[in-house]
Amino acid sequence: MTSAIAVPQLPEAIRARWPYRPRFATVNGWRMHYVDEGDPSGEPIVLLHGNPTWGFLYRDIIPPLVAAGFRVIVPDMIGFGLSEKPVREQAHSLDGHIANLTGLMRQLDLSRINLVCHDWGGPTGLGFALSNLARVRSLVIMSTWAWPTPPAEFHTRIFPWRMMHAPLVGPHLLGRHAALVGRGMYLSVVNREKFRAEAQLGYESMLPDPATRLLTWAWPRWIPLDDKARAYERFTWLEQELRKCTLPALIIWGREDDVFDAATFSARFKTLLPHAEGPLLVTGRHFVQEDSSPEIAAAVLDFIARLPA
Repeated sequence: MTSAIAVPQLPEAIRARWPYRPRFATVNGWRMHYVDEGDPSGEPIVLLHGNPTWGFLYRDIIPPLVAAGFRVIVPDMIGFGLSEKPVREQAHSLDGHIANLTGLMRQLDLSRINLVCHDWGGPTGLGFALSNLARVRSLVIMSTWAWPTPPAEFHTRIFPWRMMHAPLVGPHLLGRHAALVGRGMYLSVVNREKFRAEAQLGYESMLPDPATRLLTWAWPRWIPLDDKARAYERFTWLEQELRKCTLPALIIWGREDDVFDAATFSARFKTLLPHAEGPLLVTGRHFVQEDSSPEIAAAVLDFIARLPA
């Protein structure tokens, strides 16, 4: 029997900003949390987060999408948010997360999905989409990547990123000292005072101790740094399949993103998806939703409204 960390409780201040009914599904033996808001018969928009966030990242994007008549589904990746948190690093392969998302989408029997991907939600969501093209209507891509190497210049630096791959340093800094969910997120938004006042507790409260923070250092180890990396073949496949993909797509990027810089990464996605709209540049570092949710929601709605019937 595989052990896991119990789901933490939302602080009252965060519950007021996250008023959505919790729902749970069992996917590949794990308990996955998601919210499912809006018209059940509406066209689905699925919002995917990355590391070290959860559905709370989209709290200000959900209401305008629901108001426009869409069904909005926001899963918490296994290991984050209100989903179950495995205590074994082996539970967090990229293919495992793609399989978890695929399991949820199939349980909900979703079709004509408008898929919004951010950070690790990119490789995970695109892995699902490119394997289930009949279920997907469109893609919205934000601050992410989908090719083997290099992921970003940021990830080639000895400090801090390559040290995260070291056997002890990553668990010590990201796990024991919450370097990513604490200071890392704070430094990766533009309006830091607003983030500290309104949002930071929402992320830190979901990962309150080293055991719950396992995925914050396990996931970075799946970023390929050379052609011997364990996810190299999956990212190679993602790049190859994207070159053949004809799904309508929109690229949104933060002007100030210093993890996946806008000029380099939006251009590479445009090379893979030459028909994609954008890039639309909005205010934001890596966690662009914290700075520009209204603009992102409006852009997504405008994009979907112009899709062929």
